[in-house]
Amino acid sequence: MALRLLAELAYRPALLYIDSAKYLQGPGGTAPQGYRALLRLLDPVGGFALVAAVQHLFGLGLAVGLYAVLRRRAAFNHGAPRWVAALATAPVLLDAYQLQLESTIMPDVLFETLIAAGLVLLLWRRTASARLVAAGALVLGMAATVREIGAVLVVPVIVFAAAAGGQGARRRAGRAALAAGCFAVPVLGHMTGMFVAGGHFGLGSNGPGPEYGRAAAAADCTTLVVPADERALCPSPAQTLALGGIDGLLHSPASPGHTVPLPPGVTRGQLLDRFSLAVVRQQPVRVAWSALRDSVRLLTLTRDGNPQVTPIARWQFQTSYPVYPRRYSVAFFTRLAEQNNSGGDLVAVRPAAGLLRSYQLGGGFTPGPLYAVFLGLGVLGALSGLRRRRAPARPTAAAGLAGACALVTLAAVVLLVSSDAFEFSWRYQLPAVVMLPLAGALGLTALVSRQEQTMPLRGTSRLTK
Repeated sequence: MALRLLAELAYRPALLYIDSAKYLQGPGGTAPQGYRALLRLLDPVGGFALVAAVQHLFGLGLAVGLYAVLRRRAAFNHGAPRWVAALATAPVLLDAYQLQLESTIMPDVLFETLIAAGLVLLLWRRTASARLVAAGALVLGMAATVREIGAVLVVPVIVFAAAAGGQGARRRAGRAALAAGCFAVPVLGHMTGMFVAGGHFGLGSNGPGPEYGRAAAAADCTTLVVPADERALCPSPAQTLALGGIDGLLHSPASPGHTVPLPPGVTRGQLLDRFSLAVVRQQPVRVAWSALRDSVRLLTLTRDGNPQVTPIARWQFQTSYPVYPRRYSVAFFTRLAEQNNSGGDLVAVRPAAGLLRSYQLGGGFTPGPLYAVFLGLGVLGALSGLRRRRAPARPTAAAGLAGACALVTLAAVVLLVSSDAFEFSWRYQLPAVVMLPLAGALGLTALVSRQEQTMPLRGTSRLTK
């Protein structure tokens, strides 16, 4: 709470980012409109300051939800220590990168909140009922209307629903269909609304060819076979480095993706899609390795700036109000604030901002090796249920924990890897502060529970006692 109050004092009315403008557009914009609904609700009442305050409350609420569901799951198993649940809440409570995005007019914190709410619903009971499966899938589907990458969460939801459906293929299939249908309701509703309002039938749009950046950065231009009109789309390593990696290839005006002339009758999106598909087909290993190399950045000890990825400084507290070159100046952000009931100067209070920056750069974030431990525990906890699948049909608490582990771990991996497949950004790693600690805590509880249940079988003296 103290950190969040300090952030409220440090930046007024709130922080704005390059992409904030597209979430403040009307229904005809290309961004998913789920976050826009929250802004329409809060802006007329208190402007950006109220939005930031509510997002800070979301951050605290995330910790409460994680702690509550972990203590409840532990109660089923008679004795997971409280410190396990407390440790799982530490990243979302204390991570300065989480705190910085809570202070920013961006959809990420709402996205996290919906993911956590959906997972809590699915995990609240030892065996998820049809009603909880429907409610959890519906809330997770709503997350996709806030950030379109959330659509990939349908995979772990269906897997979990089928596994928790009980005995019989028909019952499992029915439970999986229920989860898929409930997940699809908000997604299809949002897509229909986007089409009616702006003629765009989809969750959102990141511009033409969002997969071009990854494909171009990974491509070996010397062996790639593409038509002559696509050859210039393949940058040299030096050119990629000069543009700033994938982010520059996607967004810089100097990127080949923006400067290459279009053949007659072909849109820029079609041209970039053709090139990207050629790279994936001809050089799949290079593309996969490029994405995997970025994915493991989350697990490293430090978060040093890297010229090949989006500058990490964008997600760090600054001692002056942060602005960005060219279009995103103080004047632009001031006009944006005035248009959304947040008039007045954009202010960074140096003493408070300086304290937050020192805290963040001095280690106030979740270290990568701890994420690796959480991930490893989640995987081990999920695997601990495989052996129990061969046991008698009556479900056990440990088996339920293994299923919970599998859900959260698979959801975290699917979401983070899918984001990295397009572009690595420290912003896109933010859901890790919610999902990986939860997976690790569930995994540890599952492993301890299994050990406690198997120990008495090693000797009759313990059983007699």
